[in-house]
Amino acid sequence: AKHYIRYADDFVIFSEKKLWLEKIIMSINIFLNNSLKLELHPGKISITTINSGVDFLGWVNFPDHRTLRTTTKRRMLKKLAAMENFAVLNSYFGLLKHGSTSKLKSKVINKIAFKLSFTYGTYN
Repeated sequence: AKHYIRYADDFVIFSEKKLWLEKIIMSINIFLNNSLKLELHPGKISITTINSGVDFLGWVNFPDHRTLRTTTKRRMLKKLAAMENFAVLNSYFGLLKHGSTSKLKSKVINKIAFKLSFTYGTYN
């Protein structure tokens, strides 16, 4: 395939031709079954338009930007609320570098600043 993304055993294939995608899915299934004794998970195969976004590895990818998946965002904010270690914060900021996340970064910074103001008694 000319355009694809792969990570470990997950992959996404891009094409403008729906029929070609349908054929390649069958070919991949045959190869996996015959050569590797594996199968594609039927509930995890979909053909959609690129404009609806491609959900892959915690991100929703669009042609011109990438956003964090809503459930990933919720989980991150919940963990940050219970954060006891700044390494966690640095880890999330590293993650957020990979997408269109300026509003989310501001939200995280405001939440952390608010929490720190109460933790260290700087709230007026």
